[in-house]
Amino acid sequence: MRAFANQGNRARRPRVVIVGGGFGGLYAAKGLKGAPVAITLLDRNNHHLFQPLLYQVATAGLSPEQIAAPIRSILSRQQNAEVVMAEVVGVDTQRQRVLTDRGEIPYDILVLATGSRHSYFGHEEWERFAPGLKEITDAMDVRQRILTAFEIAEVEESAEARERWLTFVLVGGGPTGVEMAGQIAEMARFTLVRDFRHIDSRSARIVLVEAGPRILPSFHPELSAAATRFLAHNGVEVRTGVKVMHIDQEGVVLETSLPATHEQGEERIYSHTVIWSAGNRASPAARWVGAPTDRIGRAKVAPDLSVPGHPEIFIIGDAAYFEQDGKPLPAVAPTAIQMGTYVAKVIRARVEGRPQPPTFRYFDKGDLATVGRHFAVFCRERGGGFPRVRLKGFIAWALWLSMHIYFLIGFANRLLVMLNWARAYFTYGRGARLIIRGVVCGQHRPSEKESAPVCR
Repeated sequence: MRAFANQGNRARRPRVVIVGGGFGGLYAAKGLKGAPVAITLLDRNNHHLFQPLLYQVATAGLSPEQIAAPIRSILSRQQNAEVVMAEVVGVDTQRQRVLTDRGEIPYDILVLATGSRHSYFGHEEWERFAPGLKEITDAMDVRQRILTAFEIAEVEESAEARERWLTFVLVGGGPTGVEMAGQIAEMARFTLVRDFRHIDSRSARIVLVEAGPRILPSFHPELSAAATRFLAHNGVEVRTGVKVMHIDQEGVVLETSLPATHEQGEERIYSHTVIWSAGNRASPAARWVGAPTDRIGRAKVAPDLSVPGHPEIFIIGDAAYFEQDGKPLPAVAPTAIQMGTYVAKVIRARVEGRPQPPTFRYFDKGDLATVGRHFAVFCRERGGGFPRVRLKGFIAWALWLSMHIYFLIGFANRLLVMLNWARAYFTYGRGARLIIRGVVCGQHRPSEKESAPVCR
C-alpha cells in the first residue's frame, strides 16, 4: 500500500508510530512537529473526536461534525506526519511491527493511545439494551433511542405502554450520567413540550442510578449534594446505593434494601431507554505488548510512561495506569493531553541526543461537570501549590463553557458550538432532533403501530 511504502522513503529518520487519534495521540503527534522523526498516526476512524461533548450529540444539542474534525486536516501542515486509517489488531514487539487490517507498519518508537470502552462488569449482553457513549455512532444510537421513545409514546393508546416509553434510566452517577440526566430532563421539560399533541413530555420519568453512596464520587460531597438537589428540582430521580442486577428489553432490575428488614430485595423499572455510563475497560494495548495491567486492563507504565522492558514503547491516556502521590490518575481528557505532550518531549530528547525530561507529573486543573441549565460544579482538591477550589452554580457553568470551547479543535467547530449553545440557552431549542432510519441499531420493542428500528 502506498501509505506503508512511504516508510521506506523516510527511513533515514526514526519511525514513530502513534496508534489512536484521540487527545493523547493527537497531542503526541503535534508535540513532535519539526522533530527529526517520521510520524505515522493510525486510527480506525478518520476523525478526532471531542468525547466530553458526546452527550450533547446524544441529546440533540449538537451535530456530530461540531465535535469532530478530520485528523488529516488537523495535521495537514505538519510535514513530518502522515495519517493511515486502519484497524490495529496487534503488535509484534520482536520485529517491531504494528499489525493492522491493512498490513504491517514498522516502528522504531511506538505510542499506544488507544483509549477505553464501556465495561458491563461481566454482563456484555447488557450492551444491546443499554448503550454507552464512546464514539459518534454510540451518540447517534442513543439520540435515536431517546427521540424514538417520545415518537412512539405519542401514538401509543395504552397508558402503561406510554409510561414505559417515557421512562429513561441512566446507569452510573459519574459526570456522563449526571450530564445526560440533566440534558434529557431539560429536553422533556422545555424543548419538546410544544411538539406533541397526545403526550405531555414533562411527564417523562428520568431515573439516575448509582451503586455508590452518592453521585459524582470524584467531587467533594458538598458538590455532589448540590448536584443531587439540582437534578431533583428538575425532575430527575436520583437513586444511590442500589446495584443493577439485570437489564433487558423491558428495563432494569435493581437490588434494593427492604426498609423493614434491611434484607436485599429486587425492584424492576420498566423502560425501553436505558443508557450506560457506569464503567470503563481499557483497550487491548497492554495485552499486545505484554505489559502488566491493573484490574480493568490498563497497562502499568514506567515513570516516563514507557512499557517496562520496552523503552521504545509508550502507553498513554485511558489505556495507561499511572500512580501519582499514591493514587491512580483519572481517565479524563487533561490526563491524556498532558501524557501525549510529555511523551513527545521524551521522544524529541532521545532522537536529538539530549537528556530526557524528569519523570511525568500530572498537573491537576480540577474536575468539571455540568448538571443542567446554567448549573455546574467544579472541584480542585489536589496539591501543586494552588489553593483548594470548589465552585457550583452559574460561575462553574461559565467556566465549563469556556474550557470546553477552548479545547475544541478548529476555529469553525468552536464558533458553531458557541452559536448553538447561545441559541439553545435563549430559546431552549435543539436543532439536531433528527431520527435517521437505518443508520443505527436500536433495541426498542415497537408498539403494534410502529415498525422496529433496523440495522444496515
